[in-house]
Amino acid sequence: MLELTMASVSAVEEGATAGMLMADAPSEPGAVLRVGRDTSVCRLVTPQDWLFVSRVHLEFLCGPEGVWQVTWLRGSQDDPSSEVRLLSGQYAQPISYGTTLTLPRGGSGEIVITDRTSPRSVNVGFYHEG
Repeated sequence: MLELTMASVSAVEEGATAGMLMADAPSEPGAVLRVGRDTSVCRLVTPQDWLFVSRVHLEFLCGPEGVWQVTWLRGSQDDPSSEVRLLSGQYAQPISYGTTLTLPRGGSGEIVITDRTSPRSVNVGFYHEG
């Protein structure tokens, strides 16, 4: 099972959040959870006017061994207007545009999408049952 929570955070609104959203999926090969602005394909949807997030920004996919991975999907722009990083305990790693990382099995952490032009972020917490 992969459990995700998402909060949209804007320092412009003095630390206000747009609310907490949650989604989960069983660790079965082919299971998918997506994060982005497109309500037709994403289980966790960011504010529509937050254009630093692509229509489909992150894709969580369960592989054949029940191990989850996250991909920062390439959008329509060659140079994204956001940065993405994975945080897990003391570990922090940037996720490059268009690349995939494996999530730690039995672990938890957070993936942060940060706007390069404004003090806004989308924080996606994850828990991957072992």
